[in-house]
Amino acid sequence: MNITGGIYNRQKIKAPDENITRPTLSKVRMSVFNALGAIIDFNGKSFLDMYSGSGIMGLEALSRGFESVVAVEHNKKVYSVIKANFSKYEKSHDLKLILGDSLKICPKLTQKFDVIYIDPPYFAGIYEKSIEAIKDICGGIIILEHVTDVEIPDNFEILKQKKYGDKIITFLHK
Repeated sequence: MNITGGIYNRQKIKAPDENITRPTLSKVRMSVFNALGAIIDFNGKSFLDMYSGSGIMGLEALSRGFESVVAVEHNKKVYSVIKANFSKYEKSHDLKLILGDSLKICPKLTQKFDVIYIDPPYFAGIYEKSIEAIKDICGGIIILEHVTDVEIPDNFEILKQKKYGDKIITFLHK
């Protein structure tokens, strides 16, 4: 797996076991960041990857100019892979990895994030809980990666929605 754009374009990233995670495809990552780039300028902005998997979305954000990235991962084996992926970049960037349950950790964070990426296990039924968990730290845009309909709270508006095969990417604004 490779970073698809920015200063670290084509850098290889190790992926965790595919039985544990489901990395976002490169064409979807490119599209997400192209669409996001049409909405906001990345420079000086912060990015939260709530369910990190391989850490690729946070590294894409970093590569494309986000100033700070925080990634949260619950699985210890996956966390180790992300830690190895992040180790190349954390000395020269504001890059933080947190081990734990996003639904418990995010409400305790004090930093507001300009962009929050939410891509939990598809059928875990936690999209609405995830949006609730980040309501106080959302400073701008939420991006959902999902395969079924997600109930969007009234205080959020859908900015854009696009389908990629069985995946749907939804951009929300508070």
